[in-house]
Amino acid sequence: MPESTQQQRQIWLIFFFLGTIMLNFPFLQIFNRLETVFGIPLLVEYFMVGWPISIAVIYLFCRTLEHNDSTSDD
Repeated sequence: MPESTQQQRQIWLIFFFLGTIMLNFPFLQIFNRLETVFGIPLLVEYFMVGWPISIAVIYLFCRTLEHNDSTSDD
């Protein structure tokens, strides 16, 4: 397996595990409070901010991969 493919697989595993950790007990318990931000419960804010950020990070990673693939083809 080429080195870059192995690195990509490792990075995807890191993203998967970070996402799993973000959606499990320790983090959910931290944000599960009665406090509100702009009238929205903290846990809902955590999902509304954390989910798009995780999608943006994965999107940027995919764009980087596409850019690297297109430059290596030339």
